Amino acid sequence: MEFEIKKYGAIDIGSNAIRLLIATVTLYNNEPPVFKKTSLVRVPIRLGQDVFVDGNISQENIDRMVDSMKSYQLLMGVHNVKVYKAYATSAMREAQNGADVVQKIKEESGINIEIIDGSHEAAIIAMTDLHAVIDQEKVYLYVDVGGGSTEFTLFAYGKEIVSRSFKIGTVRLLNDMVSKSLWDEAESWVKNITNAYGYVDLIGSGGNINNIFKSSGKGTGKPISYFYLVNYYEQLQNYNYEERVYHLNLNHDRADVIIPACRIYLRAMKWSKAKNIYVPKIGLTDGIIKSIFNADNR
Repeated sequence: MEFEIKKYGAIDIGSNAIRLLIATVTLYNNEPPVFKKTSLVRVPIRLGQDVFVDGNISQENIDRMVDSMKSYQLLMGVHNVKVYKAYATSAMREAQNGADVVQKIKEESGINIEIIDGSHEAAIIAMTDLHAVIDQEKVYLYVDVGGGSTEFTLFAYGKEIVSRSFKIGTVRLLNDMVSKSLWDEAESWVKNITNAYGYVDLIGSGGNINNIFKSSGKGTGKPISYFYLVNYYEQLQNYNYEERVYHLNLNHDRADVIIPACRIYLRAMKWSKAKNIYVPKIGLTDGIIKSIFNADNR
């Protein structure tokens, strides 16, 4: 009998927050591997606010990142993680001092960070395990909304067809940094790839849609409807920031970005004519874990 347990770490340095996912993978004989989330830590360092407005990561946030990476290194050590990957996305790849920050973090924490482009990000996200969500007979538009960008991937009849990243993110929208022409470009692209299919559902990932799904009270595997999302969006707009934190029990760094996130998901549903959105609670860190496992078990 063959039995093995492996632990991997995935760090996602996003525009709105920095996450560490530690996952346990169990191998048993020739059965499919079992992936289990062991620990998930999220630190609300809004790098996009620095970069999209000023072009650089501020000294305050550099210090916070260094401290976060030191703590992540310690956590991975006590969890006995043998292999990890740390990827930085939209904010870090646009920061003028991004390379310097990567070097400083390497020197002070030992964490190696790789800055990836939008297409690489979309490819990693597409590696996430969607078998529990995807019906082989259906068509899905997978929408991952981040602070700096949104990744779209079309799945048709169990196969990935095409993916693309757009610089339409929640932090950019908060700072009014998304042009009408970019919205139009995204709309045209989504309509072009989905119009050939009669019926499309959405799959949503990202912290905001996970939060919305939790508030819906829906059971695992059940979708939320376009009309529910519209009503929730209207409810959000009826509260000011402080009321969203207090009455809706939203984290302080979620209470503002959740509104532009709703806008992105609603537009994606409208463009693709989707009536439902499935929320499997997966994202970039899950894709990173899957990619590490695949590379480690070739």
